[in-house]
Amino acid sequence: MAFAAAVAVNSLLLRTRTLLLRSANQTLTSCSGLGISQFPLLPRHRRLYCSRRNVVEILEERGLLDSLTSDALRDTKPLRVYCGFDPTAESLHLGNLLGIIVLSWFIRCGHSAVALVGGATGRVGDPSGKSLERPELDSLALDRNVYSISATIQSILRTSSSSSIEILNNYDWWKDVKLLDFLKDVGRFARVGAMMSKESVRKRLESEQGMSYTEFTYQLLQGYDFLHLFRDHGVNVQIGGSDQWGNITAGTDLIRRILQAEEGAAAYGLTFPLLLKSDGTKFGKSEDGAIWLSPSLLSPYQFYQYFFSVSDADVIRFLKILTFLSIDEISQIESEMQSPGYAQNTAQRRLAEEVTRFVHGEEGLNEALKATQALRPGAQTKLDWNTIETIAEDVPSFTLPKDQVLNLSLLDLSVSTGLLESKSAARRLMKQGGLYLNNDRVDSEGKKIEADDIVDGKVILISAGKKNKMIVRIS
Repeated sequence: MAFAAAVAVNSLLLRTRTLLLRSANQTLTSCSGLGISQFPLLPRHRRLYCSRRNVVEILEERGLLDSLTSDALRDTKPLRVYCGFDPTAESLHLGNLLGIIVLSWFIRCGHSAVALVGGATGRVGDPSGKSLERPELDSLALDRNVYSISATIQSILRTSSSSSIEILNNYDWWKDVKLLDFLKDVGRFARVGAMMSKESVRKRLESEQGMSYTEFTYQLLQGYDFLHLFRDHGVNVQIGGSDQWGNITAGTDLIRRILQAEEGAAAYGLTFPLLLKSDGTKFGKSEDGAIWLSPSLLSPYQFYQYFFSVSDADVIRFLKILTFLSIDEISQIESEMQSPGYAQNTAQRRLAEEVTRFVHGEEGLNEALKATQALRPGAQTKLDWNTIETIAEDVPSFTLPKDQVLNLSLLDLSVSTGLLESKSAARRLMKQGGLYLNNDRVDSEGKKIEADDIVDGKVILISAGKKNKMIVRIS
């Protein structure tokens, strides 16, 4: 990894500029007068919204801009931007989605992008926003996480042209770096005072737990990533959440010191706000934990339902930062929310549809909509086992042998499974029209479970009102 001497600096800069121009020529997509970025293989409703304005102005208008290292980013020159994702879990979560959305905005405005998965930095763990050091992951877990996260990013950004997004793993260059070479060629350019002044470091140093040397070096490792991408891949912009400002500026500083980059080939940083609710609490957590982006950990139906439950106080802001709807269309939705004839949750439904489509595609959205409709008490859609399984993690279940279920009254089944506390409560709910068997309202107290009531011979769904459900699994 040894760096070239000063004689080679100009050669490096020339190669960087060439890469930038080549990347820009490959990926710059013209915007029509209607503001639509043309991707000919996409149907009309999947074409990407774009604007002739600078991407920074778009991010600023939508509440996706926190800080810039330089206003030069507001120029319209072609850019190559990267965002890092540490593989600390098998899937990305909702907090990571903002990074993908901002990358997508750059792509939609004609720039190119790199998603960097931290197969190397994930072995250290970013201390930003953490009160304790992250637990160490073994190499097999890291490799699995890297593969899964890379696949998720590729899947979400599939609407972009293939040449506009590149997914890299920083372990590919870190595995060959030797400590003494790194200290000689990079470490001597880092200033300890500047490193200690970073907010993420300062907070940890002031805490009772303190900070390990391993964590302290993280910003230098991430800074070298930016240096490597700038020099070898033509990347000149790093983006990240507002808590990444210190790590990002560590990279721009290294590039300036080591490569003596001129203004025409300068490196920039851009941060976006963290994903918070209007009350200041973190958005992206449920009672059961993180809202995962991988369908193997959270079904499209569950993902859709999370956004459908967003409060009125947050829905317009989330439409701006989490979707690609035009500001005019979002303003129209906001006006409709104030009108007397507004149908409750219409804005939430649009938010859920747009975000689910972006993360899980049209197929995932259709799956979520089908399950939402089918699992609504009173719906005419015929239930099947797969549809019921989509809500299995969110709904309590009870297992009974088939011979104990057949000919059992629905009232008794509702009580024995714990859905209702007593037969009198079940009887009262039934008289009010609120007791359902497989989404069909039951009015007769004498209703007994028959073989045809067992969906696909495996499960029964009983509902007390529209929200309280119980899955009865047949053993």
